[in-house]
Amino acid sequence: MTALTIKLATTAVDHHIARMAALALGLSMLEAAIPSPLPGVKPGLANIVTLIVLTRYGWRMAAWVSLLRVLAGSLLMGSFLTPGFFLSLSGALCSIAILAVSQFLPTRWFGPVTHSIFGAFAHIAGQLLLVYFWLIPHTGLAYLIPIFATAALLFGTVNGLIATHYLNVPHTELEAPKLTG
Repeated sequence: MTALTIKLATTAVDHHIARMAALALGLSMLEAAIPSPLPGVKPGLANIVTLIVLTRYGWRMAAWVSLLRVLAGSLLMGSFLTPGFFLSLSGALCSIAILAVSQFLPTRWFGPVTHSIFGAFAHIAGQLLLVYFWLIPHTGLAYLIPIFATAALLFGTVNGLIATHYLNVPHTELEAPKLTG
């Protein structure tokens, strides 16, 4: 019996997306090891990579990196298709949607820090909406909004500042092949 071999044609851009997603995944795994005082409150370190990719290479590549991180992270953590996976996915999708829109804002007033804050608020909004409509349909969730909003503002600002720092550093490691289209 002959084994079936499937070969996928990959490009340098595919390899770069994979490297950036692996970096984001590594940060997610590191973050998972940090104890959280409140479930759902995490610094979102992987979003630093997403912001760098968004700024340098555009929304589509950032979306790939973010979604690959969510999928691979859930597989590695054993949470694929659990409520935690869907919470992570809903947050990532909302964040990506806001980042897609925010990239068209004037760069004079909006940059990686504001994009990070917008993304953090969208992420938590997506998660809270999913919790409300799927898991805990109770208005008492509204009492958590100030806590999550404060965390989103704090971590969004810090992650945006870190991303800005790395965007201002000469980029050899984060250099992607020239993208076409």
